[in-house]
Amino acid sequence: MKNKILIAPSMLSSDFSRLAEDAKRMQDAGADMLHIDVMDGHFVPNITIGPVVVENLKKHVKIPLDVHLMISEPEKYSKSFISAGADIVTFHIEACCDPSGLISEIKKQNARPGLVINPPTDFVKLKSYCSLVDFILVMSVNPGFAGQKFILSVLDKVRELRKIYDKDVEIDGGINYDTAKISIEAGVNVLVAGSFIFGSKDAKETIRRLRG
Repeated sequence: MKNKILIAPSMLSSDFSRLAEDAKRMQDAGADMLHIDVMDGHFVPNITIGPVVVENLKKHVKIPLDVHLMISEPEKYSKSFISAGADIVTFHIEACCDPSGLISEIKKQNARPGLVINPPTDFVKLKSYCSLVDFILVMSVNPGFAGQKFILSVLDKVRELRKIYDKDVEIDGGINYDTAKISIEAGVNVLVAGSFIFGSKDAKETIRRLRG
């Protein structure tokens, strides 16, 4: 069975002075979840938000919060984000010494675990963990900043992944109508889009069209 196409607006592209309002606007526009990028200024060259922001956003929306930990040592912080309201927690394979242990901890805390892989990272690093997670996020830009150009070569990872993995495959970075289409064709079923949705005149129509 083909997986349903899900849209996850990236709150990194929202107006941070109006986060709750923007979150509700995305929910009303038909978003399936909200993608929240957590950056530490160490694993990636930017700093964004912490658990207190997640906790406050959770009060304003009913759709799941997809928390993407772009941080070093994610095992130290996953529990805080889950306690704050994260429904899905994805972390980078490049940033964790014991992926299996962290996946197990996330499950124990009743959240859905996911793994993230950066464009330069060899797909083989993911293989032994695929059966343990509910999500795999393939970065289609180098993580750290919004508004980057889509890296076409990452779709080869998606195709390889789909040979062995039948759960949710997410892609993040440079998503627009054209890149959404080729990503879905490659096997992606969860699209993270930031500036393309938030910068559009009609978020509801943009989300509808991104689904293909």
